Amino acid sequence: MIRRAILPPSLIAAFLLQTHGAFALEGYRVYESTAASVNGEVLFLSDMTREACFLRCAAMPGSEPESLTPEEVRNRLIADTLVLQEQRKLALGQVDNAVLSAYGKEALERMAACGSSCKAGIGPAETRDWVMRKLLVREFFSQRVAVFVEVKDEDVARETRRRVAAEGDSGVTEDQVREELQEAKVAEEVRNWFNRAASKARIVLSPMEEK
Repeated sequence: MIRRAILPPSLIAAFLLQTHGAFALEGYRVYESTAASVNGEVLFLSDMTREACFLRCAAMPGSEPESLTPEEVRNRLIADTLVLQEQRKLALGQVDNAVLSAYGKEALERMAACGSSCKAGIGPAETRDWVMRKLLVREFFSQRVAVFVEVKDEDVARETRRRVAAEGDSGVTEDQVREELQEAKVAEEVRNWFNRAASKARIVLSPMEEK
């Protein structure tokens, strides 16, 4: 019997971007505020600042605080942008209103409880927009990646026997092994999707050292 994977709550979307260079726009002030261009869509330093703060405050329900470098934050934004561009191109559905309302409410509570001063310039509307974006990304991978990941019973049995032989009877169950195999395969497929998307995209990075 084959069981299909369910996308894990936490989705790791970090990948390496090989493009380097400056994104030039008319006006020095505009240039200084840009972080990257993804297929012509401009990402600004203010976007990076908000993203870093949301991650530092663990605004997304179920997440833990993250402290990332500017380059890592920019990569997160680029990853999200690639997904949302594809989501719009395929005209996929929107986030369920009840889900968005529940997540948005908890995100606002998490931001209110956050001790970082970075939250000072972030309002409720920006928090809800950020949550919606993250939910759209998660829904995209649920519909376009995770649903196609298959874990066969024989693979679960083989991995269970291997672990028992290597570690002894540690109490691991086949259900636990299946879940771990599913998560690993989903993560691999997500990485593959990003590699393909990034290789086809026009991604231009502004030099971070000048920001």
